[in-house]
Amino acid sequence: MSQGAPADGSRTQAPALAAGKEQRVTKQRLAVSAALDDLADFVSTQELHRILQERGTTVSLATSYRILQSLADDGLVDVLRNADGEAVYRRCAVTGHHHHLLCRNCGKAVEVEAPAVEAWAARTAKEHGFTAVEHTVEIFGLCPDCTAKGLLTG
Repeated sequence: MSQGAPADGSRTQAPALAAGKEQRVTKQRLAVSAALDDLADFVSTQELHRILQERGTTVSLATSYRILQSLADDGLVDVLRNADGEAVYRRCAVTGHHHHLLCRNCGKAVEVEAPAVEAWAARTAKEHGFTAVEHTVEIFGLCPDCTAKGLLTG
């Protein structure tokens, strides 16, 4: 039994992971969670894996994928597709449903609430007889810093 584990052999849940369903807390899961806590912007699995390797943490790429998907399934991280269609992940400060403005150049993300979008989505679903509806809205553009630097890509 590892040091600090309860005498009955049960495992405890780390605070950063507590919002989701109970998961077995492993060194790898804690390392992925800690790395996400340190990052401000969305990161791909490959980028996160590289960061973990640079920190000297041994986590396979396949395990990184599984952990990130588990965290996303539990609502502990946001996942979206970047402009290239690649899944990217980030621990979000906003709890509950929200959307993002994403810079196509530097990857900066801004969390936004959009009540008008919520009303439109509910109304549109109802008009077409849809129930149990979910949606995502991601707006891609250039952030003010990239615009000021003249980085008018895309």
